[in-house]
Amino acid sequence: MYLENLELHDFRNYKQLAVTFSQGVNVLLGENAQGKTNLLEAIYVLALTRSHRTANDKELIRWQASTATLKGRLHKATGSLPLELELGKKGKRAKVNHLEQAKLSQYVGNLNVIVFAPEDLAIVKGAPSLRRRFMDMEFGQMSPKYLYNLSQYRAILKQRNQYLRQLNHHEAKDKVYLGVLSDQLAAFGAEIIAKRLELLKQLEHWAQVIHAEITQNQEQLSFHYVTQIADDQLTSVDHIYQTLQTMYAQQQAKEIFQGTTLLGPHRDDLQFSVNGKNVQTFGSQGQQRTTALSVKLAEIDLMKAETGEYPVLLLDDVLSELDAARQTHLLTAIQNKVQTFLTTPSLDGVARKLINEPKVFEVNHGILHEEEPH
Repeated sequence: MYLENLELHDFRNYKQLAVTFSQGVNVLLGENAQGKTNLLEAIYVLALTRSHRTANDKELIRWQASTATLKGRLHKATGSLPLELELGKKGKRAKVNHLEQAKLSQYVGNLNVIVFAPEDLAIVKGAPSLRRRFMDMEFGQMSPKYLYNLSQYRAILKQRNQYLRQLNHHEAKDKVYLGVLSDQLAAFGAEIIAKRLELLKQLEHWAQVIHAEITQNQEQLSFHYVTQIADDQLTSVDHIYQTLQTMYAQQQAKEIFQGTTLLGPHRDDLQFSVNGKNVQTFGSQGQQRTTALSVKLAEIDLMKAETGEYPVLLLDDVLSELDAARQTHLLTAIQNKVQTFLTTPSLDGVARKLINEPKVFEVNHGILHEEEPH
């Protein structure tokens, strides 16, 4: 899979842009605040209908414009596929092959992207919410069912928390309705947890291979899904569902008192260990970075295994955060494998030596200029 071209109208600082890309490595050069990251963000938004940088779509629309339009032609094994997304005050409109999609969930999954930015290094040592978001964003692209279950879960969770607050404030007293919400939440929660466990097992396999290569077999990486459900109850969707039902019943008084849902996939976490030690707590900065790099590269292989196509890789100024050895491993791993978009202030050192025939663009105030090949 690769993105053949991209058109932007009134997106961020791009008034108008039409650009054709290489199916190999595309390098975006320029100083800060010129629009390099905005271009990567546009590809991400075209894929997922939302930004990885802001939850406010209004920020994506150029100053004083009312709508932003993103168009791209995607090349897949099955042929060429036009995608179009319009962002406006009334929401979003998405088209696949010129046909408007009734739901955004039907659109997501056509273009698969993986973004790796300096903040992604915090996936290891950052807050649990970062790791949950990581799982949800990546697994949602690979599985439409996961995306649907997640959407339903979030909607019911919002209702349930609202009702718990009403019970807490004595504005409601019907525990039967709470039971209905608990049952629905347990059903969708069980599906989410089961799919996370399944995909994490595969991701762990790919990450272990990559981590061993980077560390020259000195370190072994392992994952552990952290949940309040006992391991022996994580054997099937039905087991998880029944356990969540029981736990919600047991926690009912406490949840009413606190006015919030205290357990479920929205509270779970992911723990990384290197040689049996929790790398979040006990790992060196180098080990944490190697773990993050291994996980991000493993996503490429997992997405290929799950969807049959390699994703598009977005590397946002990440080379400056990696030493020469890790840069070398990253650039060697992606070479001739995935279409890559790389932002950097300058292309030198390891990157200049290792990247074969990159297509290089200079970015200046939202205008792209393609460099002549050397």
